[in-house]
Amino acid sequence: MIPIIAGLIRACPGTISLGQGVVSFGPPPEATASLASFPGDAEDHRYGAVEGTDALLDALRAKLAADNAIRPDQASRVVVTAGGNMAFMNAILAVTDPGDEVILQAPYYFNHDMAIAMAGCRTIPVATDAGHQLRPDAIRRAITPRTRAVVTISPNNPTGAVYPEASLREVNALCAERGVYHITDEAYEYFTYGAARHFSVGSMPGAAAHTISLFSMSKTFGMASWRIGYMVIPARLFESINKIQDTILICPPLVSQHVALAALGVGSAYCRAKVAALAPVRDVVLAALARVADMCTVPRPDGAFYCLVRVHARLDPLSVVERLIRDHQVAAVPGTAFGLDGCYLRVSYGALDAHTVEEGIERLVGGLRAVVRDAP
Repeated sequence: MIPIIAGLIRACPGTISLGQGVVSFGPPPEATASLASFPGDAEDHRYGAVEGTDALLDALRAKLAADNAIRPDQASRVVVTAGGNMAFMNAILAVTDPGDEVILQAPYYFNHDMAIAMAGCRTIPVATDAGHQLRPDAIRRAITPRTRAVVTISPNNPTGAVYPEASLREVNALCAERGVYHITDEAYEYFTYGAARHFSVGSMPGAAAHTISLFSMSKTFGMASWRIGYMVIPARLFESINKIQDTILICPPLVSQHVALAALGVGSAYCRAKVAALAPVRDVVLAALARVADMCTVPRPDGAFYCLVRVHARLDPLSVVERLIRDHQVAAVPGTAFGLDGCYLRVSYGALDAHTVEEGIERLVGGLRAVVRDAP
């Protein structure tokens, strides 16, 4: 869907995109400055270790202990990947056979659904509640003998929901009880607002045996094009994931790992400062959407940089997006991409400066009023 929206935007110059989920900032200056010391020798031009360089793995273990209370030991391993999406693909290929089932919380991240399909497996969507929070009892009912994993994303894409620690603990315990993996995507770990707090289920005692924790540097350090993510996996999966990654990638790019190591040296304070600056932008977006509460519902998001807007009209969401771009020069992503029925739009406010986001959300509000007014 993202390439489709991008094509529509190119056809309408001047469109402000509230679509793609990227951040407006780049890597820390210290990270890009580190390029001056790469390559250091001939080895930097050869294949590296499949699971990542020793230096980066050591730095990631220190970060996981400090920020996530996850301490990889003999029961678990850390693997560097080419972004969070590859980490998820690795996990699915390692724990499933064709025809198996993977439970996603609906609305779900579309790349997860596509990865499951590419593995020859079935997505089993479980609807979240009206506030886009987990429903552990519904997850329990959805588990069958073919279920291999339950996936959670917190902070969430596309809803911005942050799952409470208690709910994540309950789902993780359920996975242990039923003998399935809990795949937890934590790409937006630092993107929380107000009293919301991120919790890593991999920190729970006993979780290492059945928990696959996925992380990314694309958002936290503005490194989307560098393609660096990482995963914490049960040790027994390491051989399978090593084979999968060696077949697809051979190794994460050494130059990207070099920059990632320098970024980790700066630490999470870099991202936290960016999130603090993003919070007022979020307030502007929510205030503008509140003005169309008579025609839209927007559960308050506590994390990431997304709002999921439900339009109270019987309209095709892609047609709405096309009209918003054509007539009002603002873009969003239709909810059908996230497995939703009805007219939903995902609004992203992380990629633009505050002034552009404000202009874009004003265009969106005006466009929605016009679209709903003209609805049959």
